[in-house]
Amino acid sequence: MDNQTQKKSNVNLIIIIISVIIIAGLTAALVYLFNETKQKDAEMNEVVEQMNFEKEQVEKEYADLNQQFEVSSSNIHNDSLVQLLQDQKLKVQQLLTELRTTKSTNAKKIAQLKNELATVRKVMIQYVNQIDSLNTINKALTTENVEVHKKYRAASETVQQLSKEKDNLNQVVSKASILEITSFGMTALNSNNRKTGWFSQSATLQFNYTIGKNVTAQPGEKIVYLRITRPDNEVLTKSPNNVFPFENKNITYSAMKKFEYSGEAIKDVIYWKIAEILPKGKYNADFFVDGNRIGSFTFVFEK
Repeated sequence: MDNQTQKKSNVNLIIIIISVIIIAGLTAALVYLFNETKQKDAEMNEVVEQMNFEKEQVEKEYADLNQQFEVSSSNIHNDSLVQLLQDQKLKVQQLLTELRTTKSTNAKKIAQLKNELATVRKVMIQYVNQIDSLNTINKALTTENVEVHKKYRAASETVQQLSKEKDNLNQVVSKASILEITSFGMTALNSNNRKTGWFSQSATLQFNYTIGKNVTAQPGEKIVYLRITRPDNEVLTKSPNNVFPFENKNITYSAMKKFEYSGEAIKDVIYWKIAEILPKGKYNADFFVDGNRIGSFTFVFEK
């Protein structure tokens, strides 16, 4: 082999060696770049996952805050405060909608919405404190109102009881003030005003009676009504106009007499002039004063 050929072979060898070195360098560079890219992709995926997690957390906080507004609004009856809560609730819903449409990689927007959430939460805390204060006041007022109702009911029951006792007392006093015939007697008189035992000779009936002592009765001038009832239940009377009030109606009387009552027992007499044929049998004699029946007696005509 001549020198010229030898030199050419050496040059080719050098070229091959250099080519191998370049290829090896390029391969090493490509491997390095590939590994570097893979590491950055892993780091980016980790960042994206972190951003997704943070976004989910913020969404959850918004949803929880919205639910708290729902509960708070249902526990109050103050229209102004309810409206303020509704305004904040609407704001939370708008921010939540905006957050859901924001990409997880938009860290700036998520941070901004997170700050908005913190501001709304502070406002809500103020409203909740007002609600608690109002609820405390309402509970105190409700308790006080219940106590007032109890006292009013107790007072009403006491008044009703006192009124009932007064009515009972009035009834007792009223009954106690009713006069009473304590003794009664009937004597038949003939035309000479002498006592007779013969029915056929009777011209006048004399009724002797005693009104008992009663210090609770109203003193003054009074009228005693005598009502004589025959065996056939007909009332003896001189005129159909001879009536007096008794138990919300007017009834017929046979004879009447005025007298002055001072509370002491009083003896008196009242007469019935016979002007008709009287049948034999049992008669009733009822006495009335001040609208009350004060005595009821029977007598008999037999002879």
